[in-house]
Amino acid sequence: MSNDNKQYEHQPVMLEEVLEMWSTRADGFYVDGTFGRGGHSRALLGRLDDAARLVGVDRDPQAVAAGEALAAEDHRFRIHRARFDCLPELVAAEGRAIDGLLLDLGVSSPQLDDAARGFSFLRDGPLDMRMDPEHGESVADWLARAEEKQIADVLYQYGEERKSRRIARVIRERREQTPIRTTAQLADLIESVLGRGEPGKHPATRSFQALRIHINGELDALRNVLDQALETLAIGGRLAIISFHSLEDRLVKRFIRDHSGLAPKGRGGLPMMDEPPERLRPLGKARRAGEAEVRVNARSRSAVLRVAEKVA
Repeated sequence: MSNDNKQYEHQPVMLEEVLEMWSTRADGFYVDGTFGRGGHSRALLGRLDDAARLVGVDRDPQAVAAGEALAAEDHRFRIHRARFDCLPELVAAEGRAIDGLLLDLGVSSPQLDDAARGFSFLRDGPLDMRMDPEHGESVADWLARAEEKQIADVLYQYGEERKSRRIARVIRERREQTPIRTTAQLADLIESVLGRGEPGKHPATRSFQALRIHINGELDALRNVLDQALETLAIGGRLAIISFHSLEDRLVKRFIRDHSGLAPKGRGGLPMMDEPPERLRPLGKARRAGEAEVRVNARSRSAVLRVAEKVA
């Protein structure tokens, strides 16, 4: 099968749940902030009328190419190459507020499957991990210059890796002998420190996650886009976010809580700190992929979907 066809094989996570919760107006303005290969966008376009507009955002050049192909097919869609915390720019260009914003966080299956991108320890390739391989610093280059403490802090803060200091020390010692340039080199190094780990989970999982988050500024982008959503969503507009690990989900959960008047109270029911005004309404509890989806799409196993509506 050709690569052109493969780009549309990616299975969008929790598609039915997203469509049910995300879209409210057939003529609305929507933003798919993590376009990927366009699975969610294509499905949403099938529910929108001719007056609707949908912008896909991605910084991966292969995703942008898929978006350009979709834009050529459907005049209601356009692709914007950028990090997803670009909402004010999109609103200014469209001239109206956003009726629905979707974020499917993390790395996509096509990115993981491409060894040349360096995201996966299961396939040997250059140790890159940049969402946009044409800009910024690769993981290999960062590991070559970062101080041992910096490396340990990243592994601990973004990967919750308890043995981050030991791994960082071995990285520093190893790079003095030979550069760490491939995913297999790094994965083998981490396994030499941690051992084989628990069944079904590679010992390098947390460290690879941490390095990817750091090199792409993912949590900073998420914090930015959440704040932007408060200002750029229309009243009644919806924010739908799919997270795949606890750091992301914790940020999203607390943001929705804090802007929904649901922050924890102190004694006598008084706020523990200055509360922001109530501007969001959570739509139900967090949702997870069903057993049937998990059976056919293993990536959905850790997915958590949270949806909120702007009310003020």
